[in-house]
Amino acid sequence: MALKTKVDAKDGQNDLLITRSFDLPVELLFEAYINPEIVEQWMGTKVLTLENKRHGSWHFQTFDPNGNIVFEANGVIHEFSPNLRIIRTFEMENAPFGVQLEFLEFEKVTTDTSRLNMHIVYRSVEQRDRMLQLPFAKGLNMAHNRLEEVVNQLKIKGYEKVK
Repeated sequence: MALKTKVDAKDGQNDLLITRSFDLPVELLFEAYINPEIVEQWMGTKVLTLENKRHGSWHFQTFDPNGNIVFEANGVIHEFSPNLRIIRTFEMENAPFGVQLEFLEFEKVTTDTSRLNMHIVYRSVEQRDRMLQLPFAKGLNMAHNRLEEVVNQLKIKGYEKVK
């Protein structure tokens, strides 16, 4: 079964191009990235900070059943354009990947569909390649599937808190 989230990694380059189409209006797709309650649901992580503004910061943690931190990431938001774009840094704690720069572009396709285009830049080809050795594409696809599922459930329940 083909993954809906497409990851394009060209040999010898230090970046990734990621695309995913969603059966969601662009406003709801964007909301899934900026609303802490929704982020926690689809990512399965705790949102400690999510300042959706230029020079804002974000900080997420995921815990195992014993309360131990198993994933921690943070960064700074460099551009925040509602329903259009988020440019941010991304850094995982205790991981050998370094800081990456993420360009998230939210594209309206129709009234009820949208596309997310992500351009992720790593400091080196080696860092990018180390990331790709993990089940990165599969994990990202699973997260995007969960995002669509969570937001569609909220849509069914009449969630209208779109900014």
